[in-house]
Amino acid sequence: MSEIDIAMHSQGGELAEGSPYRIPSRKLTMWLFIISDAITFGALLFGYGYLRTASSDWPTPFKFNPSILNVTIMTVVLITSSLTMLGAVDSAKIGNKAKTKRFLWSTILLGAIFAGLHIREWFGLIDEGVRLFQNPWGSPLFGATFFAITGLHLLHVISGVVALAVISRGFSRGWLTAGHVETTGLYWHFVDLVWMFVVPLVYLLNISK
Repeated sequence: MSEIDIAMHSQGGELAEGSPYRIPSRKLTMWLFIISDAITFGALLFGYGYLRTASSDWPTPFKFNPSILNVTIMTVVLITSSLTMLGAVDSAKIGNKAKTKRFLWSTILLGAIFAGLHIREWFGLIDEGVRLFQNPWGSPLFGATFFAITGLHLLHVISGVVALAVISRGFSRGWLTAGHVETTGLYWHFVDLVWMFVVPLVYLLNISK
């Protein structure tokens, strides 16, 4: 039997192009997106590190309380959301729609809390005079790099929250599969992993003495 016949047979007689690799095309596409996105974040973080090292007056505006406390809470919230996402994927694989929906909405809620805390932090810094190319403490590039890195990450979190809401609805109604839940989970875990690099470089290295 040819590959085309196999594809037609597996799709109930409908011609469908399968993945040339051993993983579904959907998951392969997500992995390629993650790799390209990782390069983007890596370039931003590398540029940030270079500018920080090259600047003699790089500001250190963060304090243990409340700034680092807020970041710690945000990090705990995001890590917890990865655990609930794992629960959603496991539940989806065994076909438990109710449990999958609960885990997905728990992840959505945690993502929304993270975004809310992050936006509150932004407003606090803006109130202190931080702008894209100015701040009251030192190098004006601090604001540009800080908002670029954290803003891009926040955009990913908000996009993930929206995607999870769509996936939850689709899986509950049966027009999306466990594979869609798993693929979205890969994206969410990537967003969490990026945050683990942002925290030490952008926050912990900029704690005021």
